[in-house]
Amino acid sequence: MTEDRTPPAQHQDQQPGSEQQMRPHPVYITDRYRGAGKLKGKVAIITGADSGIGRAVAVHFAREGANVLVSYLNEEEDARVTCAAIEAEGSEVISHAGDIAERANCQALVDKAIEAWGRIDILVNNAGEQHPQDNLEDISEEQWEKTFRTNIFAMFQLTKATLPHLKEGASIINTTSITAYKGNPVLLDYSSTKGAITSFTRSLSINLAKRGIRVNAVAPGPIWTPLIPSTFGADTVSEFGGSTPMERPGQPAELAPSYVYLACEDASYVSGQVLHVNGGTVLNG
Repeated sequence: MTEDRTPPAQHQDQQPGSEQQMRPHPVYITDRYRGAGKLKGKVAIITGADSGIGRAVAVHFAREGANVLVSYLNEEEDARVTCAAIEAEGSEVISHAGDIAERANCQALVDKAIEAWGRIDILVNNAGEQHPQDNLEDISEEQWEKTFRTNIFAMFQLTKATLPHLKEGASIINTTSITAYKGNPVLLDYSSTKGAITSFTRSLSINLAKRGIRVNAVAPGPIWTPLIPSTFGADTVSEFGGSTPMERPGQPAELAPSYVYLACEDASYVSGQVLHVNGGTVLNG
């Protein structure tokens, strides 16, 4: 996973982007990762699970024995690949397409999981979107609201819908970002939502501690996912990850084990924390 440095120049015209069109394809799991039954018998809901980070987390969870509900927006082909990979690990999978910025879709995800498996043990709030703009004046109110609705409003809505079914020992994991800690000059609205996610994670962890439900987050740095070529121009993509101390983007497979750790009993005394997986950038937060 470390042979290639930055990716070749490329661009996709539509978000959330297609993993099938990326060159090289992201690495979402390797033979080096050996499951140990850490999530055996558990049920997980993962948003944005058709590709990228969500796919990697879903397949790693499956390798650890979990059944997975794959939530995604509209990338049907990517979702089929993810579902097939989960089934190949011997786990059950359900997929659900729809915009989680709409409250009814959040409730539908929860209802599907309960109908199929009768329980929910892990919620991974991972879906997100970003739209670069050079200046604050270039960000419309519509864009600002849309980014917040997808990245943080949906997280609130889905967590609220899931909570009645979470029992002691359950785990909620939110995907925040390095941008919440160091900012990004062209991702003002995205970075703001990620800061909100970090604060939501910390506050909710305290709120749910007495119920025995852990809440944590992962803050990725530059990870090679479809969101990158569908967000940035080809020249920017060709330099992606090059400014990290490791001088390369990370692969989803290098990120997913941190979600496994936070989901399983190995992290039974961990809540309100953020794991930074970012290629060596030192952050104090």
